[in-house]
Amino acid sequence: MAIPLGLGLPQMRQYDIGKDVPEVARAAERTGYSSLWVFERALFPEPATQGLYGVEGLPWPDSYRGVAEPLVTLTLAAAATERATLGTSVLIAPLHVPFQLAKALATLDAASGGRVVAGFGTGWSHDEYAAASVAPFEERGRVLDELIEVCRAVWGPDPVTYDGRLTRIASAVVGPKPARPIPVLLAAGNARARRRLVDHADGWLPVGTGVEALTGQWRELRELAAERRRTAPIASSLRINARYARTTDDSAARRPFHGSVDQIVEDLAEHAEIGLDEIFLDLQTGLRDAEELKDVAAEVYEKARAAGI
Repeated sequence: MAIPLGLGLPQMRQYDIGKDVPEVARAAERTGYSSLWVFERALFPEPATQGLYGVEGLPWPDSYRGVAEPLVTLTLAAAATERATLGTSVLIAPLHVPFQLAKALATLDAASGGRVVAGFGTGWSHDEYAAASVAPFEERGRVLDELIEVCRAVWGPDPVTYDGRLTRIASAVVGPKPARPIPVLLAAGNARARRRLVDHADGWLPVGTGVEALTGQWRELRELAAERRRTAPIASSLRINARYARTTDDSAARRPFHGSVDQIVEDLAEHAEIGLDEIFLDLQTGLRDAEELKDVAAEVYEKARAAGI
């Protein structure tokens, strides 16, 4: 059986968000993509006080200037489509007020007929945490824990009650409710985050870093689930940050998913063997406009299916 394939929506500054997001979403659904995804980058510090991913000296890519807000982007896509799942990979959850985010996701799920997947992470940018003013960076794990609990409460039956560090709901009716229980997936990049995933989330949102590394991470996560006596399956959606090239990249230093469509599909075939539930590709970086994004996405999809992926 072919693995479901998803596509990242255009959020970067070369795109006309109001026009291009609905067009790309409709085209992707027609092509056969089963899910549409967004990511979060709240700002672009200048000068940067921190390197990319918190790595000293690693520059932020210019493509991160002016990334569209993820839930607004998903709302535009929801209105333009009928079937595709609408996912976040990831929302930097501690940048958001838990109650407001829970209500926004519930509203989007109700409006879209039950198509939202809530992917959360804790992020790494001190500048984004300072701008959001919700909680200090050092408290990010505790904020994520509370946010998951608040989401479960708000999405559950009324009256809603919750008493936490950031959120207090004495007793209230909170609607609209989601059309169905919204799956919560976590990025889970370290041991503590993996325990949080196994104990409190529905699934995993890895990023493509190579077949060997991903295979090891997936094995470790399943072993941890067995150790902690988890019986529910762990859903998995692999994010691929692809970089399309108009010509074949024959260099020995080529990174996975960087190169021509044929090379991207070859890498996709290898990753499809890991045994994850879904793979989605973010192809938007480096493309000129929405027309090129639609064309490249369609070619990748058609060649992937022709290759048996």
